[in-house]
Amino acid sequence: MTQKNLFTTCTLGPYQLSNRVVMAPLTRNRAAPGNIPTPLMALYYKQRASAGFIITEATQIMPEGQGYPNTPGIHSQQQIEGWKQVTQTVHEAGGKIFLQLWHVGRISHSLYQPDHVLPVAPSAIAPSGQVYTLEGMKPYETPRALETREIPHIIECYRIGAKNALAAGFDGVEIHAANGYLIDQFLQDGTNKRTDIYGGSVENRTRFLLEITQAVIDVWGADRVGVRLSPNGTFNDMSDSNPRALFSHVIQALDALHVVYVHLRTGTEADIRHGRQPIPIKTLRPLFQRTFILNDQFDRAKGDAAVAQGLADMVAFGSLFISNPDLPLRLQTNAPLIPPDSSTFYGGTEKGYTDYPALQITE
Repeated sequence: MTQKNLFTTCTLGPYQLSNRVVMAPLTRNRAAPGNIPTPLMALYYKQRASAGFIITEATQIMPEGQGYPNTPGIHSQQQIEGWKQVTQTVHEAGGKIFLQLWHVGRISHSLYQPDHVLPVAPSAIAPSGQVYTLEGMKPYETPRALETREIPHIIECYRIGAKNALAAGFDGVEIHAANGYLIDQFLQDGTNKRTDIYGGSVENRTRFLLEITQAVIDVWGADRVGVRLSPNGTFNDMSDSNPRALFSHVIQALDALHVVYVHLRTGTEADIRHGRQPIPIKTLRPLFQRTFILNDQFDRAKGDAAVAQGLADMVAFGSLFISNPDLPLRLQTNAPLIPPDSSTFYGGTEKGYTDYPALQITE
């Protein structure tokens, strides 16, 4: 029996995938006015269609969910039409693509909000640091705490976003519950000080995520819905008093909903420097019975080992996919990898976006 590695085939819900190399969600800030996906974005994703499957850049489910310039949405007909170009070109190239559903919560600014009101969050706690706006860097504002009666509307916007993704031709959706954005803000007690049914106990803090997940499952079916988590992450000023208990509960609850995958950021040295004691992935893996995806600082050797050892079913690669559009082939053939140009990560034109070359294969 052949040992599993990054290049053995696998099943994801109803799909048969040619490899286990996932394109991680990567914000690139290149949407057109109105946060509409463009033909250039369609080319970018098409170039990377050899991934086992693609997870798109984070995509806001409502105008209030935006926190960065030129990030795409999935809440208008024009945005749906823009995404149709993307899914069509990826499918023509033989790829599979999931849309990542997003609301930034407090990681925003009133300049991004309709009518320039304050961003919303589970509790009125400002993150440290500054936010980039078209008027320059601004200190984060103290967000407005959501009232209990407002929460069903946000859940409904996730459902509508999922429905719009279906209309746009995606193969599935990923719920972004990581990296200090709105859902993660509800999960972790450093940002959630609520006293209603969405705060306090681990079960209550998990409620928002589970209600969103069920709403999205009602549109797609559980076998085409994934969830991204960052149990070891501190990005966007996140903290929790007992992350192991919290995320163990979250993963088991998602397993009970039969979502097709969970996608975990494993954590970085920066997270440890910011005080996070990492939860070993081997303690979380047994809690979920379907596809387990890991992301953060993997190379071919580490990815092959994670799959062979059963720690992961698939491995997601981020910045390497920016500069190596044919990353699975390069990894499999041990070809040289092009280093990414970080100065072109966010915003701009085709430079550093669609102009990285593919391998030239000679007979």
